[in-house]
Amino acid sequence: MLSALFDELLRRHGDRVAVSDGETTLTYRELADAVRSARLPIPAVERPRVGLCAGNSTAYVVRYLALLHAGCVPFLIDRATGPQDLDAIVADCGLDLLLHEENVTTFTPHQRPDLHADTEVCRFTSGSTGRPSCIEFSGHAVHRAAVNWVDGTKLTGDDRIACFATLANGLAFNTSLLAAFLVGAQLHLGRGLPTAGRVARMLDGCGATRLVGFPALYESLVRRGQRSLGALRLAISSAAPLSPEVKAAFTELTGVPVHNYYGAAEAGPLTFATEPLTDPGLGRPLPGVSLRAGTPGEPAPIEVRSESMGTRYLNAPGLLESRLTDDGHYRTGDLGYLDGGSLVLTGRTSHMVNVGGRKVDAVEVASVLRDAPGVEDAVVLEVADRHGAPALGAVLAGSPDATEVRRYAATRLAPHQVPALVRTVPLIPRGSTGKPATAQLRRMFETTS
Repeated sequence: MLSALFDELLRRHGDRVAVSDGETTLTYRELADAVRSARLPIPAVERPRVGLCAGNSTAYVVRYLALLHAGCVPFLIDRATGPQDLDAIVADCGLDLLLHEENVTTFTPHQRPDLHADTEVCRFTSGSTGRPSCIEFSGHAVHRAAVNWVDGTKLTGDDRIACFATLANGLAFNTSLLAAFLVGAQLHLGRGLPTAGRVARMLDGCGATRLVGFPALYESLVRRGQRSLGALRLAISSAAPLSPEVKAAFTELTGVPVHNYYGAAEAGPLTFATEPLTDPGLGRPLPGVSLRAGTPGEPAPIEVRSESMGTRYLNAPGLLESRLTDDGHYRTGDLGYLDGGSLVLTGRTSHMVNVGGRKVDAVEVASVLRDAPGVEDAVVLEVADRHGAPALGAVLAGSPDATEVRRYAATRLAPHQVPALVRTVPLIPRGSTGKPATAQLRRMFETTS
C-alpha cells in the first residue's frame, strides 16, 4: 500500500520541491527518479527485513522509499542506538540487512519471528524488558496517522516544514514525512545538533512556515534570545511537555505560538493544541483518536485508541496486546486529565522517563550501572539540569568514581541513556517498604549541577 501511495504522490506533485537537507534538494519528480535508480543490496528473500539506521538527510528519504518500492519491510532505527541494543534488534527481529550512513551489513538469520501479514514498516520504542521493542505497523496505520495529522493541523501544500526530529522518531515520522507528501509540502531536514544558531539559519534559508522539534530546541532558542525566525508561523513541540515558562518566552520573543502535541510510539499522533495561547495542556484529540483520562484534581491513567495503532511487538509476543483494554484502548503509562477537552499530563504510571525527546527505561539503566566498578546499588530518575530542563540522573551507592561509571555506561548504553548527572552516597535511602526514597534522591540534584 505505502509504495503505491508514495509513487502516486511523487507523480502528482511533480516539479514542486519535496525534500532538502541543506546540501541536496530534490523535487518530487527528482525524488521519484532517485528512488527508481537507487541501488541497494536487497537480499533475495521474501519480504526482506532491512534496518535503516542513519541521521536525517535526503538520502535517508530516498532509501526509505526505495526499500518500500523493492518490497522490503523497513525497520527504522534511531541513529543514537547503542551497539548492545543494535545487536539485540538484529537478533530479535531477524534482520537480513542493516543500512548505516556509510556501510552495509548483511545477515543470515536462522530463526526469527514471523511478520504480521499487514506489516509494512517497523519502528522501535524503549523496551520494558531492557531490549528495544519493535512495533509493527500496517500501511493503513501509517497512512491514517498522516491523514489525521494533515486534517487536525491544517497542513497545506504551501507549507515548508523544518524538521529537527529524526525520521525514526514518531514526532518526525508521523508529522513530517508522508503527511508533507500527501499535500505536496516541502520537507526541510535539520542535520546535526539543533543549536539555536543552526536552527535560525535553516529557518531563514528555507523560509520555513512550520518548525518541528523537541523542547530542548525551543529552550536553546529562548536562552539565545532569538527573535527573528523568518516566515515561521507555527512551531510544534513534543516528546516531553514544554515548560510554560519556555513556551511563553519563545512566543514573546518571536511572536510565534508553540503548539503542543502528544503521541505514543504504539499509537501514533494523538492530540494537537490548535489554540496554543489558551490551551491548558497538550491539545484535543486529533481526528480518528479516542482518549480517556481523569478529571481536574483526579488524574487517571491515560488510555487511547487511534486509527494509527501499531499491530503488535514483533520481538515481544503478546506484550502490546496485554496493554490493551477490552475495547481496544492502549494503556500509555501516562497519568493525566482532560481540561475542557484538552489533555493535561501529570506523571507516569511506570518506570519509563522522558528525557531529551526519548523514552528511557530507568530500570534498565540502573541495572547496567550496578555492574560498574565500585557500584553496589543504583537508582536512576528524571531530574532537572542547571537550565531546569529534564535530564537523566543517577544516585550511586558504594565507592564509585562517577566519571568512570559514566564511561563504563557509555560502552553498554546509547548516549541518551547515559546519566548526565551523578551523585554518590554510602547507601541508597529507602522507605519502610524498601522502595527508594525518590523525593530525597531528587533533592540531591537541587543545589548543584
